[in-house]
Amino acid sequence: MKPFLLFIGKILLVLLLSAFALDFIYTTVFAQSETRNKVENVINSKPQQYDVIILGTSRANNHFVSELFEKEGLKTFNYGMSGSHLFETSLLLKLMVERGWNIKNIIVETDLNLSNEKRDDGTFGRFMPFLHQSNTITEHFKNETDFTELYYVPFYRYIQFDSKIGFRAWYKTLVNEPTNTLANKGYYPLGFNPKANMKNNIASLVPLRNRYFEEIKQICKDNHINLIAVTTPMCSNVKGMEYFKKVKALYPEIKEYEHVVAGDEYFSSCGHLNDKGARLYTAKIIEDIFKK
Repeated sequence: MKPFLLFIGKILLVLLLSAFALDFIYTTVFAQSETRNKVENVINSKPQQYDVIILGTSRANNHFVSELFEKEGLKTFNYGMSGSHLFETSLLLKLMVERGWNIKNIIVETDLNLSNEKRDDGTFGRFMPFLHQSNTITEHFKNETDFTELYYVPFYRYIQFDSKIGFRAWYKTLVNEPTNTLANKGYYPLGFNPKANMKNNIASLVPLRNRYFEEIKQICKDNHINLIAVTTPMCSNVKGMEYFKKVKALYPEIKEYEHVVAGDEYFSSCGHLNDKGARLYTAKIIEDIFKK
């Protein structure tokens, strides 16, 4: 019995040492990357200076054309991330401040994302390699139900978020395989899709006094950043557009732009403008806010 237990103990020790080694190897590679995604780009950055930073979900990523801001002499980058929630948006802003970024204006897409305070695992997984390197990430995440195992069990977070930071992502990062994530100063243009579903129903959504939007507001106040919160367009055939009235009632400071682009020819899908529509929308934002 004793030799068997000793054998099991050796196996467990080897597994534990392997987990520590793999954790170190993966983390070391991700910690040196700046070009594969927007999270790494911010975390591994030196202090930056921007006139305009854009934050939000895909409805920010696909709607704000950085180039048009730049033509007005405004140094701009679009850090909107598809699939993200305000949980991740707030954290990304915290990391920018932690790294000493000097930001004059932040445009935050605040519409459908106000309806939840959950994390998006697909986006949040990109922060996981840095869980031990950044107190900001640790503090932001510590109230999540799975914090203990993700923080203390070596390599577990890489297994849990394999689709984002597993072997495939690790290898592409190691060989520095290029991506288009940071192209166009973060703006991701969409094309016209004649077969797109131009219907949507948001009647079940309820905007919240969202704790992560409140965090964003406080961060901007503490760091003298001008916060510009806006809604973004929806296609013409949407049920439940009264949702936006509830948003305005809850947060009167949010600027209403959900109706500013009319015509489904400007949309790639019901909730996302194509490049032509995004340019109309961005031009309107610049005209109203930056050319007063």
